[in-house]
Amino acid sequence: MIRRLSRKHLKWRKRRRADGTVVEYPVHLVTWTEGGRQRERQITLDWKGDPAELDRLYWMAESGRHPAQIALPTRTWGDLVKAWQADPREQKRLSPATLTSYRREMRYITDKNADKPVSGLTRADVRAVHAKLADTPRKADWRVQMISKLWNYAVEKQDWSLGPNPAKGIDLYGTRNPFEPWPEWMVEALEDAPARVRTLSRLILGRGERPGAAVMARWDHFRGEWMTVTDEKTDTTYEVFCPPNLSEYLGTIPRSGAYVLAKNLTEPTGYDAIEKEFRAWRKTLGHEAKPFVLHGLRKLAIVRLAEAGCSDAEIQAITNQTPETIAYYRSRANRKIMSRNAHRRGTNRE
Repeated sequence: MIRRLSRKHLKWRKRRRADGTVVEYPVHLVTWTEGGRQRERQITLDWKGDPAELDRLYWMAESGRHPAQIALPTRTWGDLVKAWQADPREQKRLSPATLTSYRREMRYITDKNADKPVSGLTRADVRAVHAKLADTPRKADWRVQMISKLWNYAVEKQDWSLGPNPAKGIDLYGTRNPFEPWPEWMVEALEDAPARVRTLSRLILGRGERPGAAVMARWDHFRGEWMTVTDEKTDTTYEVFCPPNLSEYLGTIPRSGAYVLAKNLTEPTGYDAIEKEFRAWRKTLGHEAKPFVLHGLRKLAIVRLAEAGCSDAEIQAITNQTPETIAYYRSRANRKIMSRNAHRRGTNRE
């Protein structure tokens, strides 16, 4: 039998198949002591049941010529992101808004890791990143998901020799409870908020957009009493009436570029930079402000429109949110205010 061949580093391992049967397979095994600890390097020999092939693979491993022993070029996260961005297949399958989201997240990953080898990432590293972003669960989950997507792309599309995906199976925070609409006292406190936080908040509340879309608002989106808004999730653009209070506010702030929240003449300020300022400002408001996030202003827009007596169709026309979402936040509207406004409308008709 082949296993009786005298080979110093030839060992046999056992593996249980899915059907419960146990098979044996050969490995080239070298052990040594380093720093007082036992170390080993094991190379599986894919002999395909052929003794001659086993002998050939064994002596390749003995001489250091087995493919598993040949050092591959170090491939970094910067290399991986560049490969993904240069792949037209990946670009074409995503909507413009989703593509922007992907690119933004990839920039965060490469900011500090561009020169680090992809193969060096461990499961413990991914868990640590996820835990560090626990205060922003959606961002934490998205970071893990993007790591996983890039890893799978490297293995499946670029044929990189990497181990198991370290992000696979990480427990995500998942969908949070519905966003809480801001209380009026917090909206009033915006007067003392940092300028960029105040402006983004006004845009979200007045335009009914997601924060990530509101930060992309351009000056040419505003034309008299009308404005162009975008549903970032569905990549839908439409025109709606611009509330006078938003128009008046925008008239008080300087223009420093094409975007309302400008980084320079041609680029918008990054959302994360403003969101970080928002969290710092929120801390100054005390513990009561902690449950509220910028997305809650979009939900407050629904509540305010419901209290003003708008129909579901009118609210959807302004905010482009789903009927289910509108129904939920309509239930959060102040019944006293709604009944007062309803009676006033009825009186005006008489």
